[in-house]
Amino acid sequence: MNCETLLTQISAQCDAFRADLTSAAQNLRDFNRRLEQILLQLHKDLTVRDEEFAGQFNQYCQDLRQKLDKDEPFWTQTRNQVRSYKTADWTGDLALAAKGLNSRAKTLSRACDEFTTAYDAFCRNYSGFTAAKLNVWLLTSCQNDANNLTGKILFLAREIAKKTERNRGPHVYG
Repeated sequence: MNCETLLTQISAQCDAFRADLTSAAQNLRDFNRRLEQILLQLHKDLTVRDEEFAGQFNQYCQDLRQKLDKDEPFWTQTRNQVRSYKTADWTGDLALAAKGLNSRAKTLSRACDEFTTAYDAFCRNYSGFTAAKLNVWLLTSCQNDANNLTGKILFLAREIAKKTERNRGPHVYG
């Protein structure tokens, strides 16, 4: 596989991971709204109407864990493959694609920040909730892994952009 093909694959996978994180953040915000409603009902000594909350939340956590576990080998293999290429392999004509990847990685980082924000909001509400057994530990694990993986992807994109920029040559301005 050459550098151009690898760059295309990384960009596509980065977009897919961003979409997964954006969806996960939205679902977590929905669960947070439902949890707030449950807490309000418990505070007013009303019967909790959302009986499927715990099961659906635990399933959400398991699905998220499976997605992250499925993506991890690709990123590990990709990072190793990028390291195996020499700096000269990242030719200057890949600079635009590398900058695009860097931009995608930044967008992924913002999506991860949104997921972390949704996670923090959920945990604030969850801290006083003991009415159902929720797998928040699994959600915490997923959030930590997503955050770490996003940081690695961002670093990888920056390194590729630096290498391609170095190989553009001194006569190229802009």
